Amino acid sequence: PNVPAATISPLPPLSPLPPVTDFHATAGLGVTGVVEGHAVVVGRPAYLAEEWSLPLPTELEAVVAEAAALGRTPVAVGWDGAVRGILVVADAVKPRAREAVAGLRALGLEPILLTGDHEAAAHAVAEQIGIPAASVIAGVLPEGKAEAVAALQAAGRVVAMAGDGVNDAAALATADLGLSMGTGTDAAIEAADLTLVRTAYDGTGVDLFAAVDAIRLARSTLGTIKGNLFWAFAYNLAALPLAALGLLNPLIAGAAMAASSLFVVSNS
Repeated sequence: PNVPAATISPLPPLSPLPPVTDFHATAGLGVTGVVEGHAVVVGRPAYLAEEWSLPLPTELEAVVAEAAALGRTPVAVGWDGAVRGILVVADAVKPRAREAVAGLRALGLEPILLTGDHEAAAHAVAEQIGIPAASVIAGVLPEGKAEAVAALQAAGRVVAMAGDGVNDAAALATADLGLSMGTGTDAAIEAADLTLVRTAYDGTGVDLFAAVDAIRLARSTLGTIKGNLFWAFAYNLAALPLAALGLLNPLIAGAAMAASSLFVVSNS
């Protein structure tokens, strides 16, 4: 069969990317650097406008508005004193995300979406995974995430935080339980109490339902520990007075002690 030449022709060699110097990242806002002598800024449109005096041209304002309406995140790119374009990105929801949210809710927990994305993008993702609009906290910077966690704790809530990025590290450290993804950044893994490493069945990364299983396992383990302590104390409270009064044969006492230890081990 006739195959178009463009289909079978080899891809021409790609020129290497130019080096970036004077690179600087502002967490949650954007990055800057010098590329081939040009000062380049990439980040939130508001960051470019307020911090670098790079307002959006009229024609790009419509692109940003359309991206927000579709629940996507616009990223502005500017150099040499002007915004040159908009990159539109969107989060791909992991296959078991909705199932994981439902699993957390089944455990009596209230899932909350805490993100630096703008409101429209956050609500679009929340709708896909089953989190109500009232449980969405959007547009927060890294320190804002930690403050949101602290506010929930101040209200008497016990907070578990799951995250994988540098922006999540402070919130992970602040939470009562920090859960990081095994594929996340070193900062997030170091700040967390527990790292989830189980791979999703489709190979797309960490299985988010592992968070549900981890909490369920922790509760089961804690229940077992409490049960074992109860029976150990109950045995001693019942047996010690009898032994002190000479009403308990040493042979029977030894056998009962062995039986109680066997019970604790078998219950673990």
